[in-house]
Amino acid sequence: MLKKKKVFKLAFISLMAAMLLAACGSGDKETSGGNKEEKNALEQIKDRDKIVIGVKHDTRLFGLKNPSTGEVEGFDIDISKQLAKEILGDEKKIEFKEVTSKTRIPLLNNGDIDAIVATMTITEERKKEVDFTDVYFEAGQSLLVKKGSKIKGIEDLGKGTKVLATKGSTSTMNIREKAPDTQVLEFENYAEAFTALKTKKGDALTTDDAILYGMAAEDPSYELVGGTFTEEPYGIAVKKGNTELVKALNDALKSTRDSGKYDEIQNKWIKK
Repeated sequence: MLKKKKVFKLAFISLMAAMLLAACGSGDKETSGGNKEEKNALEQIKDRDKIVIGVKHDTRLFGLKNPSTGEVEGFDIDISKQLAKEILGDEKKIEFKEVTSKTRIPLLNNGDIDAIVATMTITEERKKEVDFTDVYFEAGQSLLVKKGSKIKGIEDLGKGTKVLATKGSTSTMNIREKAPDTQVLEFENYAEAFTALKTKKGDALTTDDAILYGMAAEDPSYELVGGTFTEEPYGIAVKKGNTELVKALNDALKSTRDSGKYDEIQNKWIKK
C-alpha cells in the first residue's frame, strides 16, 4: 500500500511539473507572438496612437510654459507636433513631459518618454547612452551679460569672474575647458541661472546662443557678447537600439524640411 502511495505521489508531482512547463511554454509563445513589451518603440507608439516627448518648460523660444494658458510653447514644441503629424497623422497625438538637462536621459531610459526634443546637443559621450536623429537645429555656445559689462568675450573670463550654467549641459563642460580660470556656478535650470545673473551672483551666463536670445528678448537690458565659441548641433534622442524610431523621426524631419514647414516654424520662433 505504501508503495502505491509513493508511486501516486511521484505521478502527481510529474503531472504538476508538466502542467507548469506547458504554462510557461504557452506564455513564451504569447510574448513572442506580439506581447506589447516585445514590440519595438515605434510599434508601441503606433499601437498607443500617441508619442510622448520630453521637452523643457523653462527655455524661451524652444520650450517655455505659458503661465496664462498652462501650455508649453516654442520651437521644440512645434517641431514635435509636426513630427507627430508625420508619424501618426495628427499633431494632437502627442503628450509632453517636462525634462531638464539633468533629468532627460534618465527619464528616457526609464521609459517615461519616447524621445527627447529639448535643445540637446549631439556629442560622442551622449551617443554612448542614447541614439540620435539627424541634426534638427544648429546652435553655438555664447555668453549673456548685462549691457555695459566689461566682459566682451570668452577671453575676459579669468580669475575672479563667475559664470553661470545649468547642470548636465555641455555648456558647463565647455566653459571649464575654454575658460579654466573662471569659477563656474551650476543651477538646476535656465530660469534659476538667469535669476542668479539678474541678482548679480555671476558675471555672465553661458549656454547655446539660441537659448540666450530668448533670455535677451525677455529682458533687453542683457545682451550676447563674443559670438559663438562652439558648435552645438541639436538632435532628437531616443533609447539606445531603437533604430526603427530613429528612421521614422529622420523621415519625418526630412518631410518637414521638404514641405517648407520647418522654415515656417523656425522663422516664427528664432529671430536673431
